[in-house]
Amino acid sequence: MFASGALQFAFEKATLEGKITIGALIIVSLFSWSVIITKIIQLVKASRAAKKFFAAYHETREPLDLHRKQANFDGAPAYELYAAGVEELQFQITKHPVVVKGESKITQASFDSVRVALEEAAMRESLSLQKGMIVLSTAVAGGPFIGLLGTVWGVMETFSGIARANSASLTAMAPGVAGALIATVIGLLVAIPAMFAYNFMVTKIRAITQELDAFAIRFATQIEHSYVDARPLGEEISEAVNRAIRKDGFDAPALQASNI
Repeated sequence: MFASGALQFAFEKATLEGKITIGALIIVSLFSWSVIITKIIQLVKASRAAKKFFAAYHETREPLDLHRKQANFDGAPAYELYAAGVEELQFQITKHPVVVKGESKITQASFDSVRVALEEAAMRESLSLQKGMIVLSTAVAGGPFIGLLGTVWGVMETFSGIARANSASLTAMAPGVAGALIATVIGLLVAIPAMFAYNFMVTKIRAITQELDAFAIRFATQIEHSYVDARPLGEEISEAVNRAIRKDGFDAPALQASNI
């Protein structure tokens, strides 16, 4: 109650410049709190959805099982990465298939495209998580300085008024100084919550980003083991020659026997 009374008194005694400074700080605070609330909701939702996605993914042995089951984990950054990888893998299998023992696989070049798609998806999710953080960093760095500007300006106005009035008593100085100091108080009230929120969110975002990178490596490795044509080069060339011979209507064993 005492603090609120002191703030009210100081605000009433603040100069026009000080009140403008306080108004600017209030605007910064509104933006800051809107980002804090939005990011907390986003990060909590992402963490819960990611936990469910990883639990479901770890239960499978085949990279595309979740896709075939039409499982959906909206809000999980790792799921968005998974969906991007599956989409590119299916495109490469459809457009550039390599049939090995009756199974459709992809070449190493096609796998590189899948890996690029995973990296792009990871980058998009990372940028989405970091969106709006600049507002908090601005509030942390700029809030106290904006408040200090208002305080210095107010003190300057106070001493100028005292000099013009030829009165240097504490009673004459106190209201003006109090009105000047409120700008610094408001600046700190803006910066302190933003600082704690920023540190918490940066730590959380870093953890999710590292989790994304680890999942991208694991998912790419599983795709490579399951869908990439890993035959020796000599075997690939031999099969390609045999396909070409069969396409032209020649009998490969007979052709080889005739060459003998």
